[in-house]
This record gives sequence, C-alpha cells and structure tokens, in this order.
Amino acid sequence: MNITIENLTKHFGDKTALDIDRYDIHSGDIIGLLGNNGAGKTTLFRILLDLLHADSGTATIHGKLDDGTYVSYNTAQSEDWKHYTGAFVDTGFLIEYLTPEEYFSFIAKVNGISSETLAERLKPFDSFMNGEVVGRNILIRNLSMGNQQKVGIIGAMLSHPRVLILDEPFNFLDPSSQLAMKYLLESYNKETEATIIVSSHNLAHTFDICTRATLLEHGRILMDYNKDYASLTSDIEKYFKGNAF
Repeated sequence: MNITIENLTKHFGDKTALDIDRYDIHSGDIIGLLGNNGAGKTTLFRILLDLLHADSGTATIHGKLDDGTYVSYNTAQSEDWKHYTGAFVDTGFLIEYLTPEEYFSFIAKVNGISSETLAERLKPFDSFMNGEVVGRNILIRNLSMGNQQKVGIIGAMLSHPRVLILDEPFNFLDPSSQLAMKYLLESYNKETEATIIVSSHNLAHTFDICTRATLLEHGRILMDYNKDYASLTSDIEKYFKGNAF
C-alpha cells in the first residue's frame, strides 16, 4: 500500500510540530524516519493512525488489494484502512491487565484469526520472544519494558498488515533481540511487500533495514534519500554531529 501526505500541518500553540507539503511513501518501502526528539516523528505517526487530528492537510493510504481492487482511504475520514494497518507507537497500545497470550488472542479475535492460525503466526516470533514472553503466566504490566515492547510489536504484525508503523522498535531490546527484530522486519517485507515505517534513534539498525531514509527537523522534511544514495550515511551522520550539512 502507498501513503500520500499532502499539505499536512500540526501546531501546538505557537510551536510547529509538523509541516509537510508533499510526501509519497511507495508500496514495499521500508522507511527509516529519523530526527532528534521533537522532530515530529511521533506526531506524524499519530496523525497517520488517526490518533491526532491535523490542523490541515490529508494522509491517504491507497493501493491495490490482493484481488486487484484499488482502494484509497483518507485516514481521518475512513475506518477501512485499519484492516490493512498494524502499529505500535507506545505501551498505551497494550492491554496491561492481560497476559501476552490473552492479548494475542484478543487481537486474533478482532481480526477474525482462528486459534490454529494464531499459533502458526506466532511461530516466526519464537526466537524474538526468547522464552521470556509467553508461557510464563505474567501480566503484560509486570513484564520488563523490553518484553512489553516485544508484545506490542508482535501484536502489530499478527494480522499480516499491508502497512506497518513502529515507533522506536529497538528501544529497550537487548542486542540479541535487536538483531532478531531486524531479521523479522526484513523477512516480513520480502514475504509480503508490506510498507514499513520505522522511527529510531538507532542509526546503525535503521540503515541496515531501510530502503529509504527520511530526516525530520521541526516537523519538516530536511532530507529524503533512497538507501543507494552515495552519501546518505555520511550526510545523516554529519547532520547529527553538527546539526547542519
């Protein structure tokens, strides 16, 4: 699925949180959304997911379904795009009084996924969970932050979404889990051609998985390069070192 953003703005008082004239994300892209704190990454995610209303402009999810049908949804005016979208922005997405098993079952029920299919869809996450998430009879609120992060990421991917949005997915994960996370995202993208948007402060992991990097500053797009752009890594590192090119 493609995502088109046009004339999108959001202000909090006199502060501009987002100001994007045009931004096209293509089906199958893995976008690495980069920027310092306050750059507008989470604001953009929340507007895309209709968790926050923009002051102006539109965000549209559009493309062909498996049967060839073309669909186009303004995320602020339709609910249908939610059938094709998975996201984990923060622990507020979780239901903390459930166990991980109960949470996954809840997501499966909402998405019409049978218990047998759910069991199959959880298998690719075995290494990522590393024996620390399911089978422990522990409520989500009593898990470590890293394991809560894993529950949220897995939950976002269970419905096999065509658009996957993850805010700081490498946060709180130990090195082994970070590597497993990279493998999961790369494999999922190759198998499904899903559009994936990942925000992260971890430049190395982001560069490893992304096909395109977008740098935000004060809500505006400062840089948007394909991964094969020769000076992508050096330009972005230069920016973060001196906050200027």
